[in-house]
This record gives sequence, structure tokens and C-alpha cells, in this order.
Amino acid sequence: MLEFNNSTPLTLGVELELMIVNRRDYNLTRGSDDLLLLIDRQPHGYDIKPEITQGMIEIGTAIHQGSDTMLQELQGIRALLVSSAQKLNLGLAGGGSHPFQHWSEQQIYPKERYQLVSELYGYLAKQFTVYGQHIHIGCPDGDAAIRLSHYLARYIPHFIALSASSPFYQGMDTLFQTSRLTSVNAFPLSGCMPCVENWTQFNEYFQHMAGLGIVASMKDFYWDIRPKPEYGTVEIRICDTPLDIVTPTLLAAYAQMLAHRCLEDGWHDIQAAHYHTYNYNRFQACRFGFDGVLVDGAARQQTGLQEDLLSTLNALQPQARALNCEKELSLLRERALKRQSDSQWLRAIYRASGSLSEVVRRQSEHWMYGSNA
Repeated sequence: MLEFNNSTPLTLGVELELMIVNRRDYNLTRGSDDLLLLIDRQPHGYDIKPEITQGMIEIGTAIHQGSDTMLQELQGIRALLVSSAQKLNLGLAGGGSHPFQHWSEQQIYPKERYQLVSELYGYLAKQFTVYGQHIHIGCPDGDAAIRLSHYLARYIPHFIALSASSPFYQGMDTLFQTSRLTSVNAFPLSGCMPCVENWTQFNEYFQHMAGLGIVASMKDFYWDIRPKPEYGTVEIRICDTPLDIVTPTLLAAYAQMLAHRCLEDGWHDIQAAHYHTYNYNRFQACRFGFDGVLVDGAARQQTGLQEDLLSTLNALQPQARALNCEKELSLLRERALKRQSDSQWLRAIYRASGSLSEVVRRQSEHWMYGSNA
């Protein structure tokens, strides 16, 4: 049985996967061990750890009531990382995928779980050198976590469009706003959670899958949204890692406002029919971002993604007031109105320079030294 460790509702945490690049041509480099060794020589108390390949590093925040204190912690983590990276002549960058690295050149990090993933999934493990943001939202119990997971599925295209930062992959412009999710889609247990209605049903599903030898833990599910019972949270896993440290806090605030509405309203409209258009809407967001078209199967109508996002943000004003995040709501609305995305910014740099190395240099400088506002 999976026990859900109840947590304070609506508390927040984020995890960010970052690129480690050399300062010569800004390709990925196997720098995670050296960077971690240097960081750990000084007491810091931050959650900084390796990821599946050696050109990656993951940072995680503590538990926060809101995005203001989360941003302060991310600033502290960034300062520590930048100081250590400079001593090693390494660069760090956000973004959902490195524009020109080749998956065959990546090395699996020597950790037991990553080695097992590599043995099971073969080349997919190295292709998983992509970079995402995960958002954790505290839930009072397992039943609430199941309801919130289903509720948030409707808004996944919004998170994709707001975080999109991986237009280039393997040296090519993919024409997608986010190419990262195609690497995630290759895993057999990706996609969305089954249409269970409560924690008891979820446990029955998990036991069934474990009994078949398909999964051993929750980590084996690569779903876009999943309960995280050991933390007492719901985890949104769909976002690209943004190019700065402000955007992750805005995305967390958006998740918090939606969760507030879900839990306060007692939403329980869990239906398999809601997922009939899930993959199509997800694709539209990945391919076209704010210009995507969303299909409402129940209403049998189509709506522009930008229009749908702006309508949702306008409706969340009461939640923004209750959570004291009206500033974050305003910034999200401004970005949606301008169709402002990291992918757009990266493409503009490439058009001006004609160099993907220059693109990575700029995105590294932006993450390491960019504005906090």
C-alpha cells in the first residue's frame, strides 16, 4: 500500500533541471561531479543533486507558502551555483533542451537508479537529456491529490505554452515551441494518470501494476501530472525549465491559484471523457504555443489557447487575492497578451547570429546573471 503523507494544502516547491555547458563552444559537458564536489565543500543546506546524464544538475526548493520566498531561495541557490561554476570555467543554463548536443555523446550518471533506467530503456535514457521544471502542490490527503491531478489536466496546455523553451534539438529548428516532450513521450508509462476517482482506487491500480512487474515505485510513472505520496503533493511535470529564475515562480503561483479553486470548490468531475482530447490539446500547445487551438470535447467547440489562458487568468482573481499573488497573476496575463515565450527569444537570437553556440551562450548568461525582475 502507498501511504499518502498529508501535507499543508497549497504549499509549494519546485525542481529545476539545468544544463552544464563548457565555455568554449557551449556544448554540454560532463561537469556534474566536479560541480557537486565544489559546492559540497561549503555548508549550504540547499537541495542540489545529479540527474540522469552528466551534463545535467537538478536543484529543488524547500516548502514555501508563496512564490516570493521561493524566488529568494532560488536566488540563493543560483548565487552558489554560479560562484562554483565560475571556478570550474563552466556555464549553467535553463531551457528545455540543449540546441545541438547529440544524445549518443552523453554519459549516464553512475547512480544505481539511473543505471537501471539505462539498462531497461536503452538509448532512450541518453535521449532523456532534456530539462524540465516540476511543481509540487501540497494536498491535505490522497483523495484531494487524485482530484487535483485530474483537475489540473485541463490546464496542461497553458503550462506548456508559458514555459516553452526548447525550439531546437539535435542542431535543428523543430518548428515546435517545445520539443522536450517528444523525448518524454517515448517512455511507455508517460502521458496521463488513469481515471481513478480516489486514493483507494489509485492504490489498487498501483498494486496491480506492481504485481505485474511493470512498476516498483511511483518514480516509474512518467506522467505529466502525478501524486507524490511521500511528499504529500501533486507534481506537475510538463514544463520546460525556463531561461530565468522568475518564470518558475510564476508557473508555481499559477498552479497554486488553480489548486486553491479546485480544493475550495470541492471539484469532483472526474470523467474519462475529459481525456478524449488531452493528447491533441497537448500537441497543439507543444507545436504552436500560444497560437494553438484547444478542443473542448464536451462542448464540441474549439478555442484559441491564448484566449483560453486569458479567460482562466481573469477568472482566478479571487484566488489571487486570497493567496496574495495578484502581482504574479498580472505578470502571467501580460506574458499571455504579448505571446511572450522563451522559445521566441531563442529563435530571435539564432536569426540574428546564425549560431546555435551563440544561442546557448546567451541563454547561459541569461540564467547565470539575468535580472531578478
